[in-house]
Amino acid sequence: MREPEQPYHFRSKATIKMLRHLHKEMTDLTPSNTFLIAGIVFRMIAVIGQSKLGFIEINPGFLGRFLALFIGILSLLYALGLLNFSAETFDLLRTFMTEQIKQSIGSINELIQGS
Repeated sequence: MREPEQPYHFRSKATIKMLRHLHKEMTDLTPSNTFLIAGIVFRMIAVIGQSKLGFIEINPGFLGRFLALFIGILSLLYALGLLNFSAETFDLLRTFMTEQIKQSIGSINELIQGS
């Protein structure tokens, strides 16, 4: 696979690898992703309430908003319970965080010495 050009020149190889892995994981339509999307949509309905989006009009009322909140929270909790982290995911996350810490150490030291 070809490395990204100009827009991503400031990102390290570990960052690019982590972003590719996350993109691959998020585009799979697994049950956890389905419940995550459903939870976000139901929570959005509960928060926004009465709205008109183009030709769609949402007017759930109090009980509808409460049920949307309840279903949204349950869906998000179910999605979080279904998350299955593999060893590869943990390794990528560890590599990514190590790279970010190494890049930030200099600026953290400058901040501490400057004050």
